[in-house]
This record gives sequence, structure tokens and C-alpha cells, in this order.
Amino acid sequence: MPGRAFARIPARSEVVANEQAVRGKLWVVATPIGHLDDLSPRARAVLRDVAVVAAEDTRHSAPLLAHAGSRARTLALHEHNEREQAERIVERLLAGDDVALVSDAGTPLVSDPGFRLVRAAREAGCEVSPVPGPCAAIAALSVAGIASDRFVFEGFLPAKAAARRERLQQLASEPRTLIFYESSHRIAESLEDLASAFGGARPATLARELTKLFETVIAATLAELHARVLADANQQRGEFVLVVAGAAGAAADATLAEGRRVFALLREELPPARAAKLAAAITGAPRKALYE
Repeated sequence: MPGRAFARIPARSEVVANEQAVRGKLWVVATPIGHLDDLSPRARAVLRDVAVVAAEDTRHSAPLLAHAGSRARTLALHEHNEREQAERIVERLLAGDDVALVSDAGTPLVSDPGFRLVRAAREAGCEVSPVPGPCAAIAALSVAGIASDRFVFEGFLPAKAAARRERLQQLASEPRTLIFYESSHRIAESLEDLASAFGGARPATLARELTKLFETVIAATLAELHARVLADANQQRGEFVLVVAGAAGAAADATLAEGRRVFALLREELPPARAAKLAAAITGAPRKALYE
């Protein structure tokens, strides 16, 4: 009828945009590994503003949240309940609540729970944003004095000796720098197994209690580190990050061995100089070493 007003039906794109607008954001917040002053201003603001903080141990995180001035509700999210809690937290996100994920120390998901929650939030269409900050592995690498251009983070080695030794044998020829976490009651045994698997002369740096009152950083060989820990009970206390030099010669030795094998085959049909040149081109081994 003339003059009658009709409500405009919103386009589908507008409906989707409005639905997304009310969803909360999951913040993955790095927290101090020891010194509370390492909490960034941005992390502090996020912890103050969110409705919920998902913490690995709510009792452990309580002093940090008080330091940040956060009054957010806390939920425990750890390896034993992450699947169930992820569903509940995603429900909060879909209802419009912002949630912060923190671990006991450092960057969440690095040898800590959280990846299932992050995946669930993303699958639900919620935004996930990092608040970067402390990470024990990177902090230790930065002061180790060991090649840092390429490295492998291994986290905690297996607790059982047989499984630990098997894993170390698999890593013995890894050419990149290796980073391990270790606990106080296994550090001596792990150093002994590392020296056995990698050779006692392999360079390494043991970082203990980083950013805390009794911080120590010791650079030596694996054999020397093992002896130092055995001789000093204080070096068997606290939280450890071990940075181990890669098997620098292992890859080169393997390449040279393959080059020599190819050279021997080619030498049966070609002059030595020609065989060495081709073997070097095929394998990457030094031509001079093959020819000699």
C-alpha cells in the first residue's frame, strides 16, 4: 500500500559480519619465566581486560594476575582436561567473551597445553591473537653462544631411560642446534645419556633458573657439564634449558662418504679427475677431497 514502510532485510554478508562482531577473541599471552617485570604492558592490559583467563594452574597464576591487576575469572586448562575445557571456552568466545590463555610460565603451547584450544577456536571462526613475550627456549639460545641460525626444539626428553637413549641416538647426527627442557630430578641422567650418544666433547650450554635469583648459564662440553652437575648439588635444582651444538661434522661426513662411493663407481669407467668432478657435482662433496 502507498506510504507503508517496510523494514529492510539485511544482506547475508551483514548477518555474517554481525555474528562475527559479537564473538570474543582468544589471546595467547606469554608470561614471565621468572622475573615479573618481564610482563609486557600489552600483556598486562590484555589480562586486565579479558573476561576469562584459562591458566595451566590457576593457583600458580594467581600472583601474576594480581600483579597485572586482573580480576578476570580463571579456568584451569591443562593436559588432562584440555579437550573438555576447550569446548567450554569456545562457548564463552561465541557468547562474546574475550579469553586469555596463559601457561605456568613463558609462551603457551611451547611444551605446554593449548594447541587443542587454539585449533577449536579457529574452527569455530573465532579470532586468535598472540601477545608475544618470554620463552625459556629462546632466552637460553640467545645467551648460549652456540649457532642460532638453525635450531630444533625437542622439549622434554622421555622420562624412561631406554626411550630417552633411543631418542638421543636418533638425534645424534642432527646438524642443527638442539634445545631441550629438563627437570631437576633428571638433569644428571640426561646429561650422561647425551654425552654417551653425542660424544662427551660436544659443546653445550646449560641454562638454569633463567631470569630468577639463582640464574646460572654454563657453557662447556657435555662431559664437563655432567661432571659439574654431579659435583654441585645447587646445579641439580630448578628448571633447566640445555642448548647443544649440532653435529657439525656429521652431515659433511655423510656427504663425503657418499661422494667417495659415487667416485669409486665412476672411476671404473673414467679418468680420476673426470670421475672426481662428476662425483662432486652429483653429491656435493668437495672435488679435491675425492680426487685425493
